[in-house]
Amino acid sequence: MRIEISWESGHLTAILNNTPTARLVWEALPHTASASTWGEEVYFELPVRAELEDDARQVVDPGTVCFWTGGNSLALPYGPTPASQGDECRLVTEVNVIGSIEGDPRALSSVRDGIAIRVARAE
Repeated sequence: MRIEISWESGHLTAILNNTPTARLVWEALPHTASASTWGEEVYFELPVRAELEDDARQVVDPGTVCFWTGGNSLALPYGPTPASQGDECRLVTEVNVIGSIEGDPRALSSVRDGIAIRVARAE
């Protein structure tokens, strides 16, 4: 399952894993939301409700596509957040890991709070 994430000044593609949460996200697409940032993380709400999966974690690699169950949001970390220790990507709580960004996730650095961000199935 391949998705495209786009905003006014950029876009990325990502591959979703075959997990229960990733399948829920896939079924909810396309969707446009208002972006939020937290350190070097972009997140935005999706019309998806999911439970934490057995392999949920709080620290992930840059470019990991995550689903934050506490906020019903896709979370896209590309560097340290206010919760990080050193250079790690630490999210506010444990998240479901649902995929990975293709290419350089630092493209997300151009996303600003409040802009429209769209996620859709990629062709």
